[in-house]
Amino acid sequence: MRARTDETPDTPGPFDRPEPHVSDFNEPVVAEFRANGGRVGGMFEGGDLLLLTTVGARSGHEHTTPLGYVRVDGRLLVIGSAGGSDRHPAWYHNLLAHPMVRVELGTEEFAAIAVPAEGDDRDALFAEVARRVPGYGDYQDGTERILPVIALEPMAEEETTPAANLAEALVRVHRWLRGQLLRVREETDAYLADRDERAAREGAVPAPGLTLQLRQHCLGFCESLHTHHDKEEMMFPALAERHPHLADTLRRLSEEHRTVDRIRADLQALLAGLATADPRAFGAELDRMSRELEAHLDHEEATLLPVLAAIPLPTG
Repeated sequence: MRARTDETPDTPGPFDRPEPHVSDFNEPVVAEFRANGGRVGGMFEGGDLLLLTTVGARSGHEHTTPLGYVRVDGRLLVIGSAGGSDRHPAWYHNLLAHPMVRVELGTEEFAAIAVPAEGDDRDALFAEVARRVPGYGDYQDGTERILPVIALEPMAEEETTPAANLAEALVRVHRWLRGQLLRVREETDAYLADRDERAAREGAVPAPGLTLQLRQHCLGFCESLHTHHDKEEMMFPALAERHPHLADTLRRLSEEHRTVDRIRADLQALLAGLATADPRAFGAELDRMSRELEAHLDHEEATLLPVLAAIPLPTG
């Protein structure tokens, strides 16, 4: 995590857009939060408050919302209470559609993946949250809706120094993409092993479906990958103009982008039917993604890093 600045984050994300929308009601709270290092008065005075920026599920526009938070066992949690309403808050629908979010906490700002807790884990976390902040328990008692408990997981350790050139920036993004894909693969392998072991004990056929955690982590990876490749496609024409000898290389890299993007679309299609998804098919698509993406990243680094190293980035 790092202090909030106007610089673009080194980790990939969808946050290079116009200023996020803030409701009229929340606007003075957000302004006070940012002006006073996270401290506010009024109805939020003395409470633990953060700002959550999500991407609209339908609009695709950013929205910033002040929310109370609780830390439990090192996990940063927010509750989809909506004041005890019978409907989930809009920001919850947003993060289900676009798990990559931005968090402002005090004077720090960081990218995160929003992962709703499930089952017994959700119930245990909510019980602890309600013990510490009884108001959440009152909200739950007032509605039949199960209030979501969402963990905001930092996407990566922020770099302590900005990238000096485009080559360093590219390597950082590639490192993040490799790490996130490995994480999803490891979670999938663990889920499959547990599912098969449980079915064997019960003498049953393994049940279909994937977990919400897997969905959020994989969708966050997929969106980051798509955003990164879109940015590269915008950069390639200028790069080809300045370095004509790279024209064939850049055309091949664009073809690889399209191949990887087809696999990404197949993965996201599987995630759309969470309860009925075939975990084995999902694992096979992850393996295919790993093969194609690793080959692409290796090729891109071998051919472009020497040129990109000569293109400095602003450090101020």
